[in-house]
Amino acid sequence: MQLNISSLSLHHFRNYEAARLSVTPAPVVLFGHNGAGKTNLLEALSLLVPGRGLRRAKLGDLKQASCADPWAVVAYANGLQGEVMIATGRDMENTSDIEKRALKIDGKPAKSQADLTRHMSMLWLTPQMEQIFLESTSEARKFLDRLVYSFAAEHATHVNAYEQAMRERNRLLALGNADSSWLSALENTMAEKAAAIAAARLSTVQHINHAVQGSTLSFPKPQLAVRGLVEDALAEGKSALEAENHFRDALCGGRNRDAAAGRTLAGPHRSELLVTHRERGVLAHLCSTGEQKALILSIILAQSRAGSMWNGVVPVILLDEVVAHLDPARRLELFAEICDSKAQVWMTGTDRSLFSGIESAAQFFEVRNGTIV
Repeated sequence: MQLNISSLSLHHFRNYEAARLSVTPAPVVLFGHNGAGKTNLLEALSLLVPGRGLRRAKLGDLKQASCADPWAVVAYANGLQGEVMIATGRDMENTSDIEKRALKIDGKPAKSQADLTRHMSMLWLTPQMEQIFLESTSEARKFLDRLVYSFAAEHATHVNAYEQAMRERNRLLALGNADSSWLSALENTMAEKAAAIAAARLSTVQHINHAVQGSTLSFPKPQLAVRGLVEDALAEGKSALEAENHFRDALCGGRNRDAAAGRTLAGPHRSELLVTHRERGVLAHLCSTGEQKALILSIILAQSRAGSMWNGVVPVILLDEVVAHLDPARRLELFAEICDSKAQVWMTGTDRSLFSGIESAAQFFEVRNGTIV
């Protein structure tokens, strides 16, 4: 199942007053000067899956600066359940001071963003993500969870439920003298969801590592691993139920410690993604900048291959200003991999000549200051 976008409409989004783009399932190339709005198009697409998009921007920053009207993004796509229309934008019915995002699927309000995983799977790579190995473990963990969405559509629901229960537990511990049965109920929820989250992460990592091992690309080959209290328990051979009970006991025994710290100190929200350069046996954060960029791209491509191999789904891929960092030989390798995968890959670049080698297979659009040619 090759997922793809067929049309994208923007209204007062970033530097676009109004724009509409219709495409085929083939790869899409967006080229134009810096600041023209290429990345804004990719950002709009990234809002079709759970989260805050590829820039993780505040909702207020998404609207057109020169206009007070609310922003909106509407897309028609071939999704996991067939043709679907996804519409999102500022929630005009929200009366609180905190801005909220409205979301409709086929014209009906969605219960939560997690509903998007039932229709769309998407991966992306941006220049900002090239620092993922050097930043906090939370960024790498969020990157991993986006990879998991393609294999486990319910993963976002499990993560949201776990974090909601954890926030409530933290609140009760901060108040002091919390009802023990209430805390136990929240810890039961956290333990149940934690086991599902950890199992999905380990399964995804295993699939990606297998796909990397079978790759013929000359890109550096990454080896992925996940470390965490629950993940380690499963990796050591404990059953899901045993890992769940182990974490539940740890939560119960750590109440005083967590209350003193003001947060939950162990769990899948603290797990680490470890990436190693296979050929060199060196952790990614110790590799050169060029190697780190290539490792992330290798992970994205491997995840796409793994998705096709294990659940028959080829996700949409967004590559923002990626080809400029590759030498000509590796560009051709990347283009060949894209064509072979049959994925709808959206790529941006400042110069059309950077995409020499994929002209016959891709659709080209020039972006000029908020307009698409």
